[in-house]
Amino acid sequence: MAVEEVRETEATEATEATEAIEAAEGTVETGTTAESAAEIVEASAEASAQAAAAVAAQTLYSIAPGYTLNVRSGPGTQYRLIRTLAPGSKVPIFCQRPGETISGPYGTTRIWDNIEVGEYVSDAYVRTGSDGYVASRCA
Repeated sequence: MAVEEVRETEATEATEATEAIEAAEGTVETGTTAESAAEIVEASAEASAQAAAAVAAQTLYSIAPGYTLNVRSGPGTQYRLIRTLAPGSKVPIFCQRPGETISGPYGTTRIWDNIEVGEYVSDAYVRTGSDGYVASRCA
């Protein structure tokens, strides 16, 4: 699944949950029975749980301890440096693609991890627990 599709799905789920909460809150009127109010509170709690689950569904991976990691605009050191990640940072991996071969604390690899739209880090510095792909290939 492409990064945009994952983010769009998460955003849609969060929006739907927020709308359900707002709709539930908006239905409380003067004279509402205790039973009706309880149903509204239950619906609001369920919608909040769904929103939290959508955000929590993305796994975060630690970068190698003691390393400041360069974030690039593409899968190689020839791409523009966008920013750096501090030691101890954690990153999501939305998709992965082959690129320049890099050696790091977690081995030598051609895999680059897409951590944001247009942002890549070498998988050699990300603790995924695997020597191969852990996410879908970037489109």
